[in-house]
Amino acid sequence: MTRTRGEGSMDEPDWRRFIAAYHQAHPGITEQLLSLADTSPYAWLAEPLRGIEGTILDLACGSAPTRDELPDADWVGIDLSAAELAEAARRGRGPLVRAGGDALPAASASAGAVCAAMCLPVVTPLPQVLGEIRRVLRPGGRLAALVPSQSGLSPSGMLGWLRVMAALRALRQPWPNPQARDGLAALLRTAGFRVRTDERRVFTLAIDSADAAALLADALYLPDLTPDRSQAAKRSLARWAAPGRRLELPLRRVVADLPAEPPSPEPL
Repeated sequence: MTRTRGEGSMDEPDWRRFIAAYHQAHPGITEQLLSLADTSPYAWLAEPLRGIEGTILDLACGSAPTRDELPDADWVGIDLSAAELAEAARRGRGPLVRAGGDALPAASASAGAVCAAMCLPVVTPLPQVLGEIRRVLRPGGRLAALVPSQSGLSPSGMLGWLRVMAALRALRQPWPNPQARDGLAALLRTAGFRVRTDERRVFTLAIDSADAAALLADALYLPDLTPDRSQAAKRSLARWAAPGRRLELPLRRVVADLPAEPPSPEPL
């Protein structure tokens, strides 16, 4: 689960600096982008968390959109970005705690569930984050994670994303944990979780205006994107945007439990 260096890659300190600066400049942007979807991905993520007894920790909660989906829960939002937490507070969501996913501010075996919306492919270091989730969950506690999927695009959906990435002059998003997308279930099993469900759903984003196109360009994690390239991409995507334009967005929801008993070691 470690990251290897390669073309366009960043080491962990550089990535952390990029993420901190990005969310300082764009608080709430992930929620804004997903608000363009035909139905709410956050509502889908929250479904297996409704009725959970005990505290729900919302890992890397950002502007805390899942708080509105779980209004009656004993919910706590956790994020390292002061700007994201300020945006969550502005929207009346809380309680909120500033902390990183690799050092969760909760006692061991104290949480009934952990919610992870769109964060596991980008939080670092992932092994420590998964270890912290295991530590804070009580036996039988639940993890519900939402991540982007690399599969599920139709031919027209693939063409749409090729159009977007060509405008940005980018080959891919250089996430530190790409294996925590379609391979998330396998990662969780290796980390000692029992996977209950692993489902994919294709949402569609309404890219029907220049504002929506600009939001899309800003919402992708592209550390090497210069201001000039960003502005050129926004102009290009604004010309592409049109009433009725939809961009497919495959997402994966993985729900897992922490076994009440430690799993038996696998035979060598």
